[in-house]
Amino acid sequence: MSKYICIEGNIGAGKTTLAKILSERLNARLILEEFEENAFLPKFYEQPERYAFPLEMSFLADRYHQLSKTLNSSKDLFREHFVSDYTLVKSKLFAGNNLKGHELKLYNDFFHVVSEKLRKPDLVVFLQRPLNSIVKQINQRGRDFEKNMDTIYLQEIGERYQNLIKSEWGAKCLIINADSYDFIYRNEDVENLLNQVEEVLNISFN
Repeated sequence: MSKYICIEGNIGAGKTTLAKILSERLNARLILEEFEENAFLPKFYEQPERYAFPLEMSFLADRYHQLSKTLNSSKDLFREHFVSDYTLVKSKLFAGNNLKGHELKLYNDFFHVVSEKLRKPDLVVFLQRPLNSIVKQINQRGRDFEKNMDTIYLQEIGERYQNLIKSEWGAKCLIINADSYDFIYRNEDVENLLNQVEEVLNISFN
């Protein structure tokens, strides 16, 4: 049976890197968030109050269309499973942090409508990192619009993710202390994670 695995975590946690590695190992279809194409993102970091609502609405629309198209597409005979570097509920998390009042209520109404139409993940692998590690990762990848990101903002997002683990994912969430793993250079760390994924899903990918 097809499995849908999502990698989640704070900004800079290493979601995309791990999603690429897992999709290759599992011969799964890879779904990567196309956030760099969002024209509102650099503007939001410069003027968050002005651009928060159009940013969050555009992200919700983009994520929904991408997931809907991929998860509901004709079955790939050579790649049965799916691995994504985000979940749709991530949209609700960031909107809850960036929007207020009537804008947040309107957003949540739209989110409820679209989320009901999508397949839910079978497993969320959550990459847990302390704030100093998150900041280091962000600085190393060197994206211009992230250079002056407020650490308080990152801390708020991290706290919201902790609440999300309990309220949305529960037993479907595998929490990984990402600073203890090196998925790029240590194959044994990848094998360790795969064993944990198989145990939670009660499946063998071999």
